[in-house]
Amino acid sequence: MELRHLRYFVVVAEEGHFTRAAERLGMQQPPLSQQIRALEDELGFELFRRHPKGAALTVGGSVFLQEAKAILDSVNRAAARAARVALGSEGIISIGLTSSAAAHPLIPRIVRAYRAAWPGVRLEFREGNAAEMTEAVTAGKLNVALLRRPVSHPPGLAFHRLLEEEMLLVLPAGHHLLREHTGATMPSISLQSLRDEQFILVRKHGAPGMYSNLIEACIRAGFTPKIAVEVERMLTNISLVAAGAGVTTVPASMKGFHADSVVYCRIRDGGPELGAPLTLICLESDAAPAVRHFLAEIQHTLAASATSDDRQAV
Repeated sequence: MELRHLRYFVVVAEEGHFTRAAERLGMQQPPLSQQIRALEDELGFELFRRHPKGAALTVGGSVFLQEAKAILDSVNRAAARAARVALGSEGIISIGLTSSAAAHPLIPRIVRAYRAAWPGVRLEFREGNAAEMTEAVTAGKLNVALLRRPVSHPPGLAFHRLLEEEMLLVLPAGHHLLREHTGATMPSISLQSLRDEQFILVRKHGAPGMYSNLIEACIRAGFTPKIAVEVERMLTNISLVAAGAGVTTVPASMKGFHADSVVYCRIRDGGPELGAPLTLICLESDAAPAVRHFLAEIQHTLAASATSDDRQAV
């Protein structure tokens, strides 16, 4: 049994006449009658009672008509949905985020813009550290992930550096290093002055690049930092600084968290190695249209942000 047999049957049932049905289908009447007879032979019962004025459905034919229409409707819906997915206007994109990447204002702008442009695509989100996100993309469990500095570069992954921002030092409000900077909009603190401080850092397996870069910068400044605690998420370390447990560093876009109890400072002698990139990773082989549209929306949003920044600078 083929779909065309069902279509032939439905048209004959709607017309109640083989000749009119053949004209509607753009075929000759004898071949149409032969196809319906073959369908009846396959089913084992008659679908129509033939009479001089046309054809009437049998009891079995009436039931089969309902099922045939349901099958054809289902096939048409499946074909239409598949076409929408093939065009990227429908589907699912799974997105991984690290906490510090999610805190960047670019991310909500990208998500809002994509939702507005492609409302038929469902976005699913998962949070984790950079190592977890990289593994999930490699395994095909995520389409894309947004993180800071990549922790590894498995084969088959594409890495897109979206932007770079500076790392800021976070001190608890009232810290003694802030006394000489009273009234400063953004204090500037040297790494050397932190040799006696307790550092709160994200665990190595979560952000080894940013973690190790800070350690190396401190060593170049003449000391090995004292690590009080390691945390899983970058937002947690700001909370611990607010509680007076130590000091930490975060990307500049995270400035504002616990603003009443911590102070964000520039690092005077950190060097370019302490930069905080925003990186997107995805499979090189992921050709899903919805994913391509998402990447294109990111580039559009980046370009719009750069234009807005230029206007503000003028």
